[in-house]
Amino acid sequence: MPKKIKIIADSTCDISPELTAKYNIEIHPFVVNLGEKSYQDGVDITTDDILKYYRETGNVSKTAAAPPGEYEELFRKWPADEYDVLFFTISSDFSSAFANASLAAEKFDNIYVVESANLSTGILLVVLAAADMIEGGLSAREIADHLKAIVPKVRTSFVIDTLEFLWKGGRCSGVAALGANLLKLKPCIEVIDGKMSVGKKYRGSIEKVLPQYISDRLASTPNVVRRRVFITHTFENRAPVEAALKQARESGMFDEVLETRAGCTVYSHCGPNTLGILYIEA
Repeated sequence: MPKKIKIIADSTCDISPELTAKYNIEIHPFVVNLGEKSYQDGVDITTDDILKYYRETGNVSKTAAAPPGEYEELFRKWPADEYDVLFFTISSDFSSAFANASLAAEKFDNIYVVESANLSTGILLVVLAAADMIEGGLSAREIADHLKAIVPKVRTSFVIDTLEFLWKGGRCSGVAALGANLLKLKPCIEVIDGKMSVGKKYRGSIEKVLPQYISDRLASTPNVVRRRVFITHTFENRAPVEAALKQARESGMFDEVLETRAGCTVYSHCGPNTLGILYIEA
């Protein structure tokens, strides 16, 4: 009897509850620190808590991956005679999650650790590609091998309203943050080869910038995998999100347009009023 394949991903993949249930995916939470207090991403802390903490203290939250021992405990739940496990992590350039999980996986022969070289639903695109392959009857080893060709084709970007969170979190220089804020620029942050870089800079309010950003991104990648696209965001205001979803649908480039809200790990670095369009290049 063939073994079952279990998909587990760290919480930085920003999966929605609906997709978690649909694909039976287990989520392993990152640690989110507010000062001296530690919480579990998506379990006992919300993005509202992070924003409240920032407004009250002027400080941003910090995030951390689990130590190898915690990953060992997680993997031990899935006996090798019944399961193969595909475990997906955020880019190794952003976190020690891949290194720690890989170290833990050395003690098992049924664990396949996949580095997404990405973040947020850039990870989730890889996760769901694996889920599609499971439905196609591939083995965990075959899926892990196939994903190596998919990972470099994931196109992840976000437009952020303020560089304050990235700056205070050590992800960009104070000079860059000051310059962008003074000029009221909205930078596009792209993930390329597992690293964040600044792409096109837009001028104006975030609501006015987003349609041009989405248009630019889709024009830059005319050949896409039609299966799905994500609009991922940290907005409370529904209007810009609905407009972005409509624009993605009306492009005619995708069979499924999905919305997710960024979780605490991504929010810690991007802050409020961030939105991205994420898909796979063909």
